Amino acid sequence: MQRKTTTTGKQHTGGHPRLAADQAASSFHHQSSATRADAARSAPFAMQWPYRTFLELGALAGAVPSARLHACLVLREWGLAALSDDIELLVSELVTNGVRASRAMGRDAVRVWLVSDLRQVVVFVWDASPLSPARSDPGADAESGRGLLLVEALSDRWGHFGYDGGGKVVWAVAVGSRAPS
Repeated sequence: MQRKTTTTGKQHTGGHPRLAADQAASSFHHQSSATRADAARSAPFAMQWPYRTFLELGALAGAVPSARLHACLVLREWGLAALSDDIELLVSELVTNGVRASRAMGRDAVRVWLVSDLRQVVVFVWDASPLSPARSDPGADAESGRGLLLVEALSDRWGHFGYDGGGKVVWAVAVGSRAPS
């Protein structure tokens, strides 16, 4: 997680999703041992999965639709369009929370990783806050506060871990019906 790619989503690959995933995998393999250990402890099932993509975005309102579009296009490239609706909602909720958390810390970035074995996808979202995500109990008329409830409902499992460079990573897994080829 030490190398960065562009915030345009092209990731120095001319916009080709498979090349972007390869580059992200290279970046993923160069993260610090403490970060890899945290990810391995929290989501060990995903550490050897072959499909990966990374996107770093500004902690701005446009981050959420950009991350959703990125997820949609990558899932289509991976042949996992059937998971697209659930993954897009997971990405939307996690990135929304990440943008709020990073902005509250005076930081201007969120990072999104998608990792897959072509049967399931894990979404990792980094934000600058070290605080654990907290589920709220919104009232019936509340217009917000249901994000983690939605994450729980859409994912097979989810969690978070502290990031050694500061902040935290929140992750969620969605499982599809397609067998790996």
